[in-house]
Amino acid sequence: MCGIAGIIYRDGTEHDIGVDMTRMLQSMKHRGPDSTGYALYHPPAAGLHLRYTLADANDPRDSEFEERLARHHREVQRRLRALGVEIDEVEADTEYAYRVKLRYDGDAETVCDQYGLERFKGTHAIGHVRMATESDVDISGAHPYWAYPFPDVAVVHNGQLTNYFQWRRRLERSGHRFQSECDSEIIAVYLAEKLAGGTSLEDAMHESLDDLDGVFTYIAVTDDALGVAKDEMAAKPLVLYESDGLVALASEEIAIRALIDHEIETYDPFEREVLVWHR
Repeated sequence: MCGIAGIIYRDGTEHDIGVDMTRMLQSMKHRGPDSTGYALYHPPAAGLHLRYTLADANDPRDSEFEERLARHHREVQRRLRALGVEIDEVEADTEYAYRVKLRYDGDAETVCDQYGLERFKGTHAIGHVRMATESDVDISGAHPYWAYPFPDVAVVHNGQLTNYFQWRRRLERSGHRFQSECDSEIIAVYLAEKLAGGTSLEDAMHESLDDLDGVFTYIAVTDDALGVAKDEMAAKPLVLYESDGLVALASEEIAIRALIDHEIETYDPFEREVLVWHR
């Protein structure tokens, strides 16, 4: 039943995209109480992007490894509690990895407050509220899915892929790695591989309707575009509003009306329809 949402300002100017997406997702929190996720985009700017690991490899010659790991473990728990997380149980999975059982009540407004998203200005975004039906409630099941290791390609998805394992094996044979067991990640990596080969986003999304089986609606974003695709049955809902300057789409019209304070007309994309907009 998850809820998906997307928005793009077509003139390329920056807007309060963090606030906009929060309003949309908060209005659909009933569709997905288990997690909330964002992918926010702005025009290229100078700066650095950092990715990091949370633990070192266990080198037996490293006499300080256990001490550093214990400090890190305590710091992780401290940060979780500072965010309002209630930790019920902690157990060691391996000598340098832990499993934490916790309880956390967080919706779109909570995420926005914690990460200061009200200050984020940009041109387009996608978001997701998740109801966990086939996987655990943890970070690996939360959308949006980033197409590792491709930059700037992300997807939110409502539905199910029935040929997930077939495509996972094919993409893994091509050298791709996956960060989760979720079928939605397949869509992101599939599109990114097509884009890396020179296919346009629109053409890649059209091809996905032939290659990916199941019942699904998904929204994809790149550094300068946003697109939506529906499978041939179009059973998963999506409502769309389009004007000269703004495109907004979501699983429910209430999310679009959370953005716009005047009367609007919306419509539902058809079966096997692909629509793409550029900033």
